[in-house]
Amino acid sequence: MRIPRSYGRGLAVLGLLLPAAVALTAGAPAEVLAAAAPAEALTAGAPAEVLAAAAPAEALTAAAPAEALTAGAPAEVLAAATGRRTPDLVWDRLADCESDGDWQADTGNGYYGGLQIWPPTWREAGGLRYADRPDHAGRRQQITVAEEVLRRQGWQAWGGCARAIGLLE
Repeated sequence: MRIPRSYGRGLAVLGLLLPAAVALTAGAPAEVLAAAAPAEALTAGAPAEVLAAAAPAEALTAAAPAEALTAGAPAEVLAAATGRRTPDLVWDRLADCESDGDWQADTGNGYYGGLQIWPPTWREAGGLRYADRPDHAGRRQQITVAEEVLRRQGWQAWGGCARAIGLLE
């Protein structure tokens, strides 16, 4: 039996796409994988010209910028999925809400710094290794302590603003 040339190109592209799809999904959480469409659904009904023009495997497996991969994902999902800290952009958005982005904020409300951390929480999360209060520490130091607060308390530690920027429902 002879396979039409257009089918052959489609199968060749599919052969390039499947290993890339496997590489991209390796280690992904089960709920992410369950929501993903099977490769057959992605290529079913596609014209042969489209399949033939698909990007080579190298382009599919090349590292994409983190911003492209994480756009719109909740921060707790990102941290859990990557095992890394929350992206600085999230902390900056939170600080914009909490203190208008003023990392040395001392507004007189009993909370300090860009992320408006309460002094007992600052101490419990190890902040004293940097400064006596959050507003006396640098931005990076506040974020480092905030990572520990997040680990212990979750986004609820910043309830109103975490909700306002989409970190809580």
